[in-house]
Amino acid sequence: MRAFVLSQRKQLIVAGGLAVAALWMGVCTAAMLVTLVQGSADRRLAEAPAKDERPSADRQVQMLAAAAPPAELAAAVERRHAALALLLADAGRAPGAAQALSPPITRALSAAAATADPMRRLEAIHASQEEVLRAADAFAQERAQRLRTALKLAGVSAPARAESVGGPLVELDDPQARTAMGDLDPDFARRVQRAAADLSEAEALSQTARRLPLARPTAESRQTSGFGVRLDPFTRRAAFHTGLDFAGPRMTAVKATAPGTVTFTGRRSGYGNTVEVDHGGGFKTRYAHLASIGVSPGQQVAAGARLGGMGSTGRSTGTHLHYEVWVDGKVQNPARFVRAGAYVLQGG
Repeated sequence: MRAFVLSQRKQLIVAGGLAVAALWMGVCTAAMLVTLVQGSADRRLAEAPAKDERPSADRQVQMLAAAAPPAELAAAVERRHAALALLLADAGRAPGAAQALSPPITRALSAAAATADPMRRLEAIHASQEEVLRAADAFAQERAQRLRTALKLAGVSAPARAESVGGPLVELDDPQARTAMGDLDPDFARRVQRAAADLSEAEALSQTARRLPLARPTAESRQTSGFGVRLDPFTRRAAFHTGLDFAGPRMTAVKATAPGTVTFTGRRSGYGNTVEVDHGGGFKTRYAHLASIGVSPGQQVAAGARLGGMGSTGRSTGTHLHYEVWVDGKVQNPARFVRAGAYVLQGG
Protein backbone atom coordinates (compact mmCIF):
# COMPACT_ATOMS: atom_id res chain seq x y z
CA MET A 1 0.00 0.00 0.00
CA ARG A 2 3.11 2.23 0.28
CA ALA A 3 6.20 2.37 -1.91
CA PHE A 4 9.74 2.69 -0.61
CA VAL A 5 13.16 2.36 -2.18
CA LEU A 6 13.68 -0.67 0.05
CA SER A 7 10.31 -2.19 0.84
CA GLN A 8 9.41 -3.66 4.23
CA ARG A 9 9.07 -7.06 2.61
CA LYS A 10 12.61 -6.89 1.24
CA GLN A 11 13.90 -5.76 4.62
CA LEU A 12 12.13 -8.67 6.32
CA ILE A 13 13.52 -11.18 3.82
CA VAL A 14 17.08 -9.82 4.19
CA ALA A 15 16.85 -9.75 8.01
CA GLY A 16 15.36 -13.22 8.16
CA GLY A 17 17.98 -14.59 5.78
CA LEU A 18 20.84 -13.15 7.82
CA ALA A 19 19.37 -14.51 11.07
CA VAL A 20 18.87 -17.98 9.60
CA ALA A 21 22.38 -17.99 8.14
CA ALA A 22 23.89 -16.98 11.47
CA LEU A 23 21.92 -19.62 13.34
CA TRP A 24 22.97 -22.26 10.83
CA MET A 25 26.65 -21.38 11.26
CA GLY A 26 26.22 -21.63 15.02
CA VAL A 27 24.67 -25.07 14.74
CA CYS A 28 27.38 -26.33 12.37
CA THR A 29 30.14 -25.03 14.65
CA ALA A 30 28.53 -26.68 17.67
CA ALA A 31 28.19 -29.97 15.79
CA MET A 32 31.91 -29.96 14.95
CA LEU A 33 32.83 -29.28 18.56
CA VAL A 34 30.54 -32.05 19.75
CA THR A 35 32.54 -34.60 17.75
CA LEU A 36 35.64 -33.62 19.75
CA VAL A 37 33.73 -33.80 23.04
CA GLN A 38 32.36 -37.23 22.22
CA GLY A 39 35.85 -38.56 21.47
CA SER A 40 37.16 -37.13 24.72
CA ALA A 41 34.29 -38.69 26.69
CA ASP A 42 34.96 -42.08 25.10
CA ARG A 43 38.62 -41.88 26.10
CA ARG A 44 37.72 -40.92 29.67
CA LEU A 45 35.41 -43.90 29.97
CA ALA A 46 38.00 -46.28 28.53
CA GLU A 47 40.74 -45.05 30.87
CA ALA A 48 38.64 -45.23 34.05
CA PRO A 49 40.63 -47.36 36.62
CA ALA A 50 39.23 -50.79 37.43
CA LYS A 51 39.83 -50.20 41.13
CA ASP A 52 37.16 -47.45 41.23
CA GLU A 53 34.04 -48.55 42.96
CA ARG A 54 31.00 -49.33 40.85
CA PRO A 55 29.23 -46.04 40.08
CA SER A 56 25.66 -45.56 41.08
CA ALA A 57 22.82 -45.81 38.57
CA ASP A 58 22.64 -42.01 38.37
CA ARG A 59 26.35 -41.80 37.66
CA GLN A 60 26.01 -44.40 34.89
CA VAL A 61 23.28 -42.34 33.27
CA GLN A 62 25.46 -39.24 33.43
CA MET A 63 28.42 -41.06 31.87
CA LEU A 64 26.27 -42.46 29.09
CA ALA A 65 24.83 -39.00 28.46
CA ALA A 66 28.37 -37.66 28.14
CA ALA A 67 29.39 -40.41 25.73
CA ALA A 68 26.51 -40.86 23.29
CA PRO A 69 23.82 -38.16 23.25
CA PRO A 70 25.92 -35.18 22.05
CA ALA A 71 26.05 -36.50 18.48
CA GLU A 72 22.36 -37.36 18.61
CA LEU A 73 21.55 -33.93 20.04
CA ALA A 74 23.62 -32.23 17.35
CA ALA A 75 21.74 -34.14 14.66
CA ALA A 76 18.39 -33.27 16.25
CA VAL A 77 19.39 -29.60 16.44
CA GLU A 78 20.33 -29.60 12.75
CA ARG A 79 17.04 -31.27 11.76
CA ARG A 80 15.10 -28.75 13.81
CA HIS A 81 17.07 -25.92 12.26
CA ALA A 82 16.23 -27.07 8.73
CA ALA A 83 12.51 -27.11 9.55
CA LEU A 84 12.66 -23.75 11.35
CA ALA A 85 14.54 -22.19 8.42
CA LEU A 86 11.63 -23.08 6.12
CA LEU A 87 9.08 -21.83 8.63
CA LEU A 88 10.90 -18.53 9.22
CA ALA A 89 11.32 -17.96 5.48
CA ASP A 90 7.54 -18.33 5.15
CA ALA A 91 6.82 -16.12 8.16
CA GLY A 92 9.33 -13.44 7.15
CA ARG A 93 7.14 -12.30 4.27
CA ALA A 94 4.37 -11.13 6.62
CA PRO A 95 4.23 -7.52 7.85
CA GLY A 96 5.43 -7.23 11.44
CA ALA A 97 7.41 -10.48 11.33
CA ALA A 98 10.77 -8.80 11.85
CA GLN A 99 9.60 -7.04 15.03
CA ALA A 100 8.03 -10.23 16.40
CA LEU A 101 10.71 -12.77 15.51
CA SER A 102 13.98 -10.83 15.70
CA PRO A 103 14.14 -10.84 19.55
CA PRO A 104 13.92 -14.65 19.99
CA ILE A 105 16.32 -15.22 17.09
CA THR A 106 18.78 -12.75 18.63
CA ARG A 107 18.46 -14.47 22.00
CA ALA A 108 19.08 -17.83 20.32
CA LEU A 109 22.31 -16.55 18.76
CA SER A 110 23.39 -14.96 22.05
CA ALA A 111 22.73 -18.17 23.98
CA ALA A 112 24.81 -20.17 21.52
CA ALA A 113 27.71 -17.73 21.79
CA ALA A 114 27.55 -17.40 25.59
CA THR A 115 29.51 -20.57 26.32
CA ALA A 116 32.50 -22.29 24.78
CA ASP A 117 31.38 -25.69 26.05
CA PRO A 118 29.96 -27.49 22.97
CA MET A 119 27.46 -29.57 24.96
CA ARG A 120 26.05 -26.55 26.75
CA ARG A 121 26.01 -24.65 23.48
CA LEU A 122 23.94 -27.37 21.86
CA GLU A 123 21.57 -27.46 24.81
CA ALA A 124 21.19 -23.66 24.63
CA ILE A 125 20.46 -23.80 20.89
CA HIS A 126 18.02 -26.66 21.43
CA ALA A 127 16.12 -24.62 24.03
CA SER A 128 16.26 -21.48 21.89
CA GLN A 129 14.70 -23.36 18.98
CA GLU A 130 11.69 -24.01 21.19
CA GLU A 131 11.40 -20.28 21.89
CA VAL A 132 11.70 -19.38 18.20
CA LEU A 133 8.98 -21.89 17.29
CA ARG A 134 6.66 -20.57 20.03
CA ALA A 135 7.27 -17.01 18.84
CA ALA A 136 6.52 -17.89 15.21
CA ASP A 137 3.30 -19.67 16.12
CA ALA A 138 2.20 -16.88 18.48
CA PHE A 139 2.90 -14.29 15.77
CA ALA A 140 0.86 -16.25 13.21
CA GLN A 141 -2.08 -16.76 15.58
CA GLU A 142 -2.10 -13.10 16.68
CA ARG A 143 -1.94 -11.89 13.06
CA ALA A 144 -4.74 -14.23 11.97
CA GLN A 145 -6.92 -13.13 14.90
CA ARG A 146 -6.29 -9.45 14.16
CA LEU A 147 -7.26 -9.94 10.51
CA ARG A 148 -10.40 -11.89 11.46
CA THR A 149 -11.39 -9.04 13.79
CA ALA A 150 -10.71 -6.45 11.08
CA LEU A 151 -12.89 -8.32 8.59
CA LYS A 152 -15.63 -8.53 11.22
CA LEU A 153 -15.39 -4.78 11.82
CA ALA A 154 -15.81 -4.26 8.08
CA GLY A 155 -18.83 -6.55 8.05
CA VAL A 156 -17.13 -9.08 5.80
CA SER A 157 -17.18 -12.84 6.37
CA ALA A 158 -13.70 -14.31 6.87
CA PRO A 159 -12.81 -17.32 4.71
CA ALA A 160 -13.27 -20.59 6.57
CA ARG A 161 -10.13 -22.42 7.63
CA ALA A 162 -9.73 -25.56 5.57
CA GLU A 163 -8.95 -28.94 7.10
CA SER A 164 -5.73 -29.09 5.06
CA VAL A 165 -4.20 -25.64 4.75
CA GLY A 166 -1.60 -24.82 2.14
CA GLY A 167 1.98 -23.85 2.81
CA PRO A 168 5.43 -25.38 2.39
CA LEU A 169 5.34 -27.34 5.66
CA VAL A 170 1.73 -28.56 5.52
CA GLU A 171 1.26 -30.38 2.25
CA LEU A 172 4.97 -31.28 2.12
CA ASP A 173 4.95 -31.24 -1.68
CA ASP A 174 8.47 -29.76 -1.65
CA PRO A 175 11.44 -32.21 -1.44
CA GLN A 176 13.28 -29.79 0.85
CA ALA A 177 10.30 -29.67 3.19
CA ARG A 178 9.95 -33.47 3.21
CA THR A 179 13.63 -33.83 4.07
CA ALA A 180 13.40 -31.22 6.84
CA MET A 181 10.27 -32.70 8.39
CA GLY A 182 10.80 -36.39 7.82
CA ASP A 183 13.31 -37.00 10.63
CA LEU A 184 11.96 -34.60 13.24
CA ASP A 185 10.67 -35.90 16.53
CA PRO A 186 6.86 -36.17 16.28
CA ASP A 187 6.02 -33.48 18.83
CA PHE A 188 8.28 -30.84 17.28
CA ALA A 189 7.06 -31.78 13.79
CA ARG A 190 3.44 -31.43 14.90
CA ARG A 191 4.08 -27.97 16.32
CA VAL A 192 5.94 -26.85 13.19
CA GLN A 193 3.01 -28.07 11.09
CA ARG A 194 0.57 -26.17 13.31
CA ALA A 195 2.62 -22.97 13.06
CA ALA A 196 2.77 -23.37 9.26
CA ALA A 197 -1.00 -23.85 9.14
CA ASP A 198 -1.50 -20.72 11.27
CA LEU A 199 0.78 -18.74 8.95
CA SER A 200 -1.12 -20.04 5.93
CA GLU A 201 -4.45 -19.04 7.46
CA ALA A 202 -3.09 -15.58 8.27
CA GLU A 203 -1.92 -15.19 4.67
CA ALA A 204 -5.33 -16.23 3.32
CA LEU A 205 -7.01 -13.67 5.57
CA SER A 206 -4.45 -11.07 4.51
CA GLN A 207 -5.21 -11.70 0.84
CA THR A 208 -8.89 -11.18 1.55
CA ALA A 209 -8.16 -7.96 3.45
CA ARG A 210 -5.92 -6.61 0.68
CA ARG A 211 -8.86 -6.72 -1.76
CA LEU A 212 -11.07 -4.64 0.56
CA PRO A 213 -11.17 -0.80 0.67
CA LEU A 214 -9.60 -0.55 4.12
CA ALA A 215 -7.21 2.36 3.54
CA ARG A 216 -8.05 6.02 4.13
CA PRO A 217 -8.82 7.94 0.92
CA THR A 218 -6.77 10.91 2.16
CA ALA A 219 -3.71 10.82 4.36
CA GLU A 220 -4.21 13.49 7.03
CA SER A 221 -7.52 15.15 6.20
CA ARG A 222 -10.05 15.38 9.01
CA GLN A 223 -13.49 13.82 8.73
CA THR A 224 -16.20 16.48 8.72
CA SER A 225 -19.37 14.48 8.12
CA GLY A 226 -20.42 10.90 8.70
CA PHE A 227 -22.66 8.32 7.09
CA GLY A 228 -26.40 8.42 7.73
CA VAL A 229 -29.05 11.01 8.53
CA ARG A 230 -27.85 14.60 8.91
CA LEU A 231 -28.99 18.16 8.23
CA ASP A 232 -28.51 18.91 4.55
CA PRO A 233 -26.11 21.90 4.23
CA PHE A 234 -28.29 23.48 1.53
CA THR A 235 -31.90 22.76 2.60
CA ARG A 236 -31.19 22.54 6.37
CA ARG A 237 -33.60 19.61 6.51
CA ALA A 238 -32.89 16.03 7.52
CA ALA A 239 -31.40 14.03 4.66
CA PHE A 240 -29.45 10.81 4.23
CA HIS A 241 -25.72 11.20 3.64
CA THR A 242 -24.34 8.25 1.64
CA GLY A 243 -20.66 8.54 2.55
CA LEU A 244 -17.95 10.24 4.57
CA ASP A 245 -16.69 13.77 4.02
CA PHE A 246 -13.01 14.66 4.50
CA ALA A 247 -11.95 18.33 4.45
CA GLY A 248 -8.54 19.57 3.36
CA PRO A 249 -6.67 22.08 1.20
CA ARG A 250 -7.49 22.25 -2.50
CA MET A 251 -5.66 19.57 -4.55
CA THR A 252 -4.98 17.37 -1.51
CA ALA A 253 -4.19 13.94 -2.93
CA VAL A 254 -7.17 11.57 -3.10
CA LYS A 255 -6.03 7.94 -3.14
CA ALA A 256 -7.51 4.55 -3.99
CA THR A 257 -8.41 2.63 -0.84
CA ALA A 258 -7.77 -0.80 -2.41
CA PRO A 259 -6.43 -2.17 -5.70
CA GLY A 260 -8.92 -2.24 -8.54
CA THR A 261 -9.99 -1.00 -11.96
CA VAL A 262 -11.19 2.53 -12.68
CA THR A 263 -14.70 2.19 -14.11
CA PHE A 264 -15.81 5.83 -14.30
CA THR A 265 -14.27 9.29 -14.48
CA GLY A 266 -16.20 12.47 -15.14
CA ARG A 267 -19.08 14.52 -13.77
CA ARG A 268 -22.06 13.07 -11.94
CA SER A 269 -25.12 15.07 -10.88
CA GLY A 270 -24.55 16.39 -7.38
CA TYR A 271 -21.13 14.73 -7.12
CA GLY A 272 -19.19 16.98 -9.49
CA ASN A 273 -15.93 15.49 -10.77
CA THR A 274 -16.01 11.83 -9.74
CA VAL A 275 -13.85 8.71 -9.92
CA GLU A 276 -15.24 5.21 -9.35
CA VAL A 277 -13.10 2.12 -8.79
CA ASP A 278 -14.24 -1.52 -8.95
CA HIS A 279 -12.28 -3.70 -6.52
CA GLY A 280 -13.87 -7.02 -7.46
CA GLY A 281 -15.98 -9.26 -5.28
CA GLY A 282 -18.86 -6.77 -5.43
CA PHE A 283 -16.85 -3.90 -3.86
CA LYS A 284 -16.81 -0.42 -5.44
CA THR A 285 -15.66 2.96 -4.14
CA ARG A 286 -16.61 6.48 -5.26
CA TYR A 287 -14.57 9.68 -4.83
CA ALA A 288 -16.48 12.93 -5.50
CA HIS A 289 -16.19 16.77 -5.65
CA LEU A 290 -12.66 16.49 -7.12
CA ALA A 291 -10.84 19.51 -8.50
CA SER A 292 -8.86 17.30 -10.88
CA ILE A 293 -8.88 13.70 -12.09
CA GLY A 294 -5.61 11.84 -12.69
CA VAL A 295 -6.81 8.45 -13.96
CA SER A 296 -8.77 7.05 -16.91
CA PRO A 297 -11.49 4.38 -17.24
CA GLY A 298 -10.03 0.89 -17.56
CA GLN A 299 -6.85 1.84 -15.72
CA GLN A 300 -5.58 -0.59 -13.08
CA VAL A 301 -4.70 1.13 -9.81
CA ALA A 302 -2.97 -0.08 -6.67
CA ALA A 303 -4.00 0.74 -3.13
CA GLY A 304 -2.68 4.21 -2.39
CA ALA A 305 -2.57 5.27 -6.05
CA ARG A 306 -3.41 8.94 -6.61
CA LEU A 307 -6.80 9.32 -8.29
CA GLY A 308 -7.06 13.10 -8.30
CA GLY A 309 -7.02 16.27 -6.23
CA MET A 310 -9.54 17.37 -3.62
CA GLY A 311 -11.89 20.15 -4.71
CA SER A 312 -15.41 21.57 -4.40
CA THR A 313 -17.15 20.67 -7.65
CA GLY A 314 -20.80 19.65 -7.76
CA ARG A 315 -23.14 20.13 -4.82
CA SER A 316 -20.53 21.26 -2.32
CA THR A 317 -20.11 24.10 0.17
CA GLY A 318 -16.30 23.96 0.30
CA THR A 319 -13.20 21.97 -0.54
CA HIS A 320 -13.63 18.38 0.61
CA LEU A 321 -13.81 14.76 -0.55
CA HIS A 322 -17.07 12.81 -0.51
CA TYR A 323 -16.18 9.11 -0.22
CA GLU A 324 -18.56 6.16 -0.68
CA VAL A 325 -18.26 2.36 -0.44
CA TRP A 326 -20.66 0.09 -2.31
CA VAL A 327 -21.06 -3.67 -1.83
CA ASP A 328 -23.15 -5.67 -4.29
CA GLY A 329 -24.87 -2.52 -5.49
CA LYS A 330 -25.77 -1.22 -2.02
CA VAL A 331 -24.14 1.74 -0.33
CA GLN A 332 -22.37 0.90 2.94
CA ASN A 333 -20.97 2.89 5.84
CA PRO A 334 -17.34 3.62 4.88
CA ALA A 335 -16.45 4.21 8.51
CA ARG A 336 -16.56 0.45 9.15
CA PHE A 337 -13.86 -0.11 6.55
CA VAL A 338 -11.73 2.82 7.72
CA ARG A 339 -11.84 1.50 11.31
CA ALA A 340 -10.98 -2.02 10.14
CA GLY A 341 -7.99 -0.70 8.17
CA ALA A 342 -6.73 1.26 11.17
CA TYR A 343 -7.03 -1.87 13.33
CA VAL A 344 -4.95 -3.89 10.84
CA LEU A 345 -2.26 -1.19 10.77
CA GLN A 346 -2.00 -1.25 14.57
CA GLY A 347 -0.67 -4.80 14.30
CA GLY A 348 1.97 -3.94 11.69
